Amino acid sequence: MKIEKVGVVGCGLMGHGIVQIAAQGGHEVIALDLDSGALDKGIARIEKSLAKLASKAVEKGRQSEEEAQAWVRDVRARITPSTDIESLRDRDLVVEAIVENLEIKKKLFAELGEKVQAEGILASNTSSFPIGEMAEASGRPSRFVGLHFFNPVQLMRLVEVVRTEATDEDVFAAARAFGEACGKTPVACKDTPGFIVNRLLVPYMVEAIEMLDRGDASKEDIDTAMQLGCGYPMGPLTLTDYVGLDTTLFILEGWTERYPDEPAFRVPASLRQKVNEGKLGRKTGEGYYSWQGDKKS
Repeated sequence: MKIEKVGVVGCGLMGHGIVQIAAQGGHEVIALDLDSGALDKGIARIEKSLAKLASKAVEKGRQSEEEAQAWVRDVRARITPSTDIESLRDRDLVVEAIVENLEIKKKLFAELGEKVQAEGILASNTSSFPIGEMAEASGRPSRFVGLHFFNPVQLMRLVEVVRTEATDEDVFAAARAFGEACGKTPVACKDTPGFIVNRLLVPYMVEAIEMLDRGDASKEDIDTAMQLGCGYPMGPLTLTDYVGLDTTLFILEGWTERYPDEPAFRVPASLRQKVNEGKLGRKTGEGYYSWQGDKKS
């Protein structure tokens, strides 16, 4: 099966990026958001991003100004904004990128399962929820996968392609090919908590927070040690501030509730305390560090 017509539900932080890379990959894309304001904002972000890419191509001599502008027009022409879920009926693939609320996602997939053509593939961009539960809610578990892109979608090269025991082989192959067509490197994973990246990354962040809470080392020394000792671009406490303490807590609370016997899944005391105090990281100006824009102290 070849994916040509794509729908993306949700045109926010992740959704607009998925719309853009799908269009850049040659797909006809419907960008759907029930909130017309959010839809307009997402489309504006795409147009700004495309203009920036075109400008860089001209600066580096890869394209002439005319070629770059023609490329922008071609990509933009493949994107159709919509607020009507009925517009997704003929899609070969529909990717969900809405709020991280499992019940809301399941309700959406139940509707998509009824409306999207029978051969269409449904996918979730979730970073933490079980793919199998959404697949069951859709009524077409054999034609369901996880497609976990990373933020910012336009720049991050990875996509995790997540399969359940019910996923058809041709569906998995088509989803993987879609990721490649979008310019990403796909990795395969079973439907396991956090898939590959977050399953390794979040417990690592927890260990760093608990080291700090115990007074084993300062936040600066923990971060510097992991940067210089392991070659990471930033340390785990800086990363937690970038991800958002509320987002990190949300993931951990879901995991600890679902998997109470997994020792790697636990909530550090300081993480919960800071979230209760509204100290959510870089976006609020304070988390484990104090932030002034990109500068921390």
